[in-house]
Amino acid sequence: MATTRAIRPNPAVAVPKTAMVMAAGLGKRMRPLTATRPKPLVEVAGKPLIDHVFDRLRSAGVERAVVNVHYLADVLEAHLTHRVKGIEIAVSDERAQLLETGGGLVRARELLGDAPILCVNSDNLWVDGPVDAIVRLAQMWDPARMDVLLLMVPLARANGHAGRGDFHLDAEGRIVRRRASGRLAPFVYTGVQILNPAIIRDYPEGPFSTNLFWNRAIQAGRAYGVTHEGLWFDVGSPSSIGMTEALLADG
Repeated sequence: MATTRAIRPNPAVAVPKTAMVMAAGLGKRMRPLTATRPKPLVEVAGKPLIDHVFDRLRSAGVERAVVNVHYLADVLEAHLTHRVKGIEIAVSDERAQLLETGGGLVRARELLGDAPILCVNSDNLWVDGPVDAIVRLAQMWDPARMDVLLLMVPLARANGHAGRGDFHLDAEGRIVRRRASGRLAPFVYTGVQILNPAIIRDYPEGPFSTNLFWNRAIQAGRAYGVTHEGLWFDVGSPSSIGMTEALLADG
């Protein structure tokens, strides 16, 4: 199996100061818990999912977060205003239309700046390994040869994940798509990445997936992956919450 040892860490590289936090989704798989609250506010281990994310952002040194909102946007904005401390918040408003991940990046583009950004799904939950996962991702970032760097977890350690995996890694650490629909891929995307905002270009109008930008980077040989060394949880449904809490309690 290919590893990410081909990517040499650079401890001098700083963590991106700005993060894009994806929080606009409908949370359909989490119903009925999302009937009255957006999925990022569903609690796991006594804390809303998005608060777990902000804990990680602050710990890594991120100073500013752009958060997109759509479903129950007023509820989420109120939470961001009154509950999230220690990090500057800017809201990217998608109330009029849910734009998916790629369209969300387009809508937020002017708020993101031109330096590399951290992009995180708001329903992520992970535990760091020996090194802070965001810090490690930043240390592996090489703008000379990368447009995208994904944090991935081995399929065998993707707690609660029911899929067949997303990517392979080649010998240099570049990502390769799962080769056939009926086969397995050894790595799952965790929902955490660093990307160069310059790739947010030549896009369609309206909603679309970040896969558009990823596919271009893959074709150009500029899409890489880093393996997460700690725990990661796919908290996608109400039934997955108890399992996640039990694993967290066990350390």
